[in-house]
Amino acid sequence: MPSKLDISQLEEFRDKLEKLNSDLFLKSCVLELGARLLTKVKKRTPVGIYPKESGKVGGTLRRNWYADTNVSVKGKEYSVTIYNNTSYAPYVEYGHRQEVGRFVPTLGKRLKKAWVNGRFMLTESENELRSQTDAILVAKLEKALKDLVKND
Repeated sequence: MPSKLDISQLEEFRDKLEKLNSDLFLKSCVLELGARLLTKVKKRTPVGIYPKESGKVGGTLRRNWYADTNVSVKGKEYSVTIYNNTSYAPYVEYGHRQEVGRFVPTLGKRLKKAWVNGRFMLTESENELRSQTDAILVAKLEKALKDLVKND
């Protein structure tokens, strides 16, 4: 005599797991990683120090970091863009040449070095986040799974 097995709860759980695998969950993961990268890069970005008489205020480069709120999807690749629209951001990131002896009024100084090393604030932030990504995503997935189980 065959016994009946009720698998309706298992089917419900399967459906919830499929929702977890949806674009919405994946996009939320990418947005969280983007927000973390934005925080890290802002902390690493130098703030210009100007003499008081120049009237300039530092922090423009740091304030101008942004993250897109839209996640772009190409095939199985999800990405979010982090950018800085300040014209001199690439020079601070990667380094630049300068004319030795030239007087810069806003700094009140003459330039002493022919090459200024880059600060690599975005590059280093990306590398740091890469090393933490697995742990971040595992924690996010565990939380999502616990929430699925609680709702049953």
